[in-house]
Amino acid sequence: MAMHLTHLIIDDFFDQPHAVREAALRMEYPPRPEGAQYPGRNANGKLPMDGIERLISQIVHEPVVPMVKDSSHAMPRLAMAGDEGRNNVHYDHCHWSAIICLSLDEHVVGGTQFKKHIPTGYDRCPVFPGEPEALGYSSVPQAVNAMRSKDNFKEEEWETTFEIPFKFNRMLLFRGYLWHDAGVSFGDKPENGRLILPLFFDTPSANV
Repeated sequence: MAMHLTHLIIDDFFDQPHAVREAALRMEYPPRPEGAQYPGRNANGKLPMDGIERLISQIVHEPVVPMVKDSSHAMPRLAMAGDEGRNNVHYDHCHWSAIICLSLDEHVVGGTQFKKHIPTGYDRCPVFPGEPEALGYSSVPQAVNAMRSKDNFKEEEWETTFEIPFKFNRMLLFRGYLWHDAGVSFGDKPENGRLILPLFFDTPSANV
């Protein structure tokens, strides 16, 4: 298997992070739609991120495009203490995921946790040739669905391999196929809650 990037941390991402944070806090956060997997609420709009695909393409050394259809790309998300997602351990349906922390450092608790599925030993979806078959499945979707639907709520079958802490104006960029957990929700109001800006990217051919 050829070597490839999986996780990148970029601090001081925005030139004016407080302005971005204030723009996110001015937005409305309606109740989460039924069936949504994530903890907390998405904003009712998106923040402008013109040209972000060019920057991310340079960082990951391959062309990417934003996932704008049926996606919360560039849509701020707010989660406060007690907010939980429907699926703790999950993967993202994209080539690259990014999370930019807009919570201030004095409010931050925890970070994004990356997980390993103990029965199979995989810390990611089995997406490379031959991997699903080695696990007894005929395709990647079949293997992923079996792993997720069977074991997603059995905490004893998932191990936290490491956690990347939240930090104000930090971008965490990682492969969407990695098993991960949103971590802890915190705060009791928007100003001290878990405020992030998620971004999702795919390959140009995937959006054709």
